Amino acid sequence: MAKFLSLRAGPRALSILRDRGLRADDVDILPGASGGAKWLGIAGLDRYLFGTLLQAPRHRPLHAIGSSIGSWRMACLAQRDPLAALARGHEAYIRHQVYTKQPGTREVTDVLTRCLDHLLGPSGADEIVRHATVRVHIITAEARGAAASDTRLLLATAMAFAAAANLVSRRTLALQVRRTIFHACGHASPFLHLRDLPTVHRALTRDNVRAALLASGSIPLLLEGVRIPGTPGVHWDGGVTDYHLDLDYDGDGSNGEGLVLFPHFYDHIVPGWFDKPLPWRRAGARNVSRTLLIAPSAAFVAQLPGGKLPDRKDFYTLSDDQRFERWERVNAMTSVLGEELHELIVTGRISDAVRPW
Repeated sequence: MAKFLSLRAGPRALSILRDRGLRADDVDILPGASGGAKWLGIAGLDRYLFGTLLQAPRHRPLHAIGSSIGSWRMACLAQRDPLAALARGHEAYIRHQVYTKQPGTREVTDVLTRCLDHLLGPSGADEIVRHATVRVHIITAEARGAAASDTRLLLATAMAFAAAANLVSRRTLALQVRRTIFHACGHASPFLHLRDLPTVHRALTRDNVRAALLASGSIPLLLEGVRIPGTPGVHWDGGVTDYHLDLDYDGDGSNGEGLVLFPHFYDHIVPGWFDKPLPWRRAGARNVSRTLLIAPSAAFVAQLPGGKLPDRKDFYTLSDDQRFERWERVNAMTSVLGEELHELIVTGRISDAVRPW
């Protein structure tokens, strides 16, 4: 059994793993969840997946989809040197986030824009939209009504209404925001069938990829909303609609027969941002038939500084120097996640380590 990893698989995914193990060419879709600083808690897993496993030759596209920090991770994968992009992203996220005591939305937006630019480097935007095999899908939440307001009180009221209505049904989110997916796949995207929420598909281009990535992580009331070239309105964090990407990955059956490989922070999936405090609102088995979810084990997380994954609270409870040291230590410690996954793959023991979903 795995020591540092928690692995869960739906029935079709488990059948593939038992038949032939985990192979890059069997992976059709790679989701990346929202979670801010938590991406540092799976940095070593990303390094192994992006730099080793998923660099194997492919015979069909790999559809990578993300919201918020998940979209930034997928942007690293789709650059010419994914490991260099990850290193730039980790460095910027850890070291370049320095704020005044009570930063406003303009300051936070400016700081994270510089972090994103560092992650992309001089040619990252071009590399993402032109990648030979990785097809990046970036999720944003296009604001509707008061949710598009520049007035903080109106925006706060809209978000409070969205949270309250979401208690009744996730479908009520459509009153405030509309899921928007930016990609360059045209009719070949495996997500055209999504109907759980109103969904708009827009072309991902060299001119809008940077703005789409920034918008995908723009938390309402913490950052400023983003206007994306060629689109109407204001866009917010994609995690508002799709926090952990509880999506219908099968559709009408034409989305492929391979795996949905989900490197994640947790061994569970929370559908939307407003569902975080709702323990009954967790993804069930309906959408995970083809999914292999790989997350840090509870035992591994307990060994991390503070006994938890990095998160936004660290900005308030730690000094900058303390946060730098803790996050860099976590980044280094997570290398064992990739090492353990590699061992499970090469020894053929991965299916033995998986819990059926």
